[in-house]
Amino acid sequence: MAKDMQVIPGAMTLAEMKEFAGFGSATQRYIRRSLDVGLDRADAVETWSRDAVEEAGIKVQMKLYKRLNEIRKAIPDDCAINGIEDFMPALIALSAYDLGQGRINSFPAYRFLYERLLGPDARPWLPGSFCAAASLPHLHPKTRKGLLQSISEAAATAPGWSTRAPSFFPEWVEKVDANATGNRTAH
Repeated sequence: MAKDMQVIPGAMTLAEMKEFAGFGSATQRYIRRSLDVGLDRADAVETWSRDAVEEAGIKVQMKLYKRLNEIRKAIPDDCAINGIEDFMPALIALSAYDLGQGRINSFPAYRFLYERLLGPDARPWLPGSFCAAASLPHLHPKTRKGLLQSISEAAATAPGWSTRAPSFFPEWVEKVDANATGNRTAH
């Protein structure tokens, strides 16, 4: 007899938080910054730029991410290929930009970011867009190899995808001075 599966409130959010915690610090920073840019959550330049080069990079990202609304609108309703002309080329181009920044170094990190930027309806298309972008010649051969090896067989050949929207959207966290919080040893 099959048991009814019960959804534990917060369990999926916790799983998403744990997945995010498993990414390297540069990947985490890039994902948070990209979500600020792509979801228009905060002034990304003020929050994330540490120098003029980084400021310029964020401004380029802001310009490119303006296409997100049209990409979201173009997500095909089904998996038929006759509706992908307006969607996949734009998604691949944006994905190639993000992978070219050198901070998204695996399919799980890419999927994590793009599920949040585009929503759950984009999930079936993410393995294909990732593989296409990861195989483009603008990336160093070792980088291409590492990216393509990061997608699991299960992710590449999934028979179906969840329609559940992501619930954890990481944001900027201010550093706390440990000395200012009262963490002093007693004598």
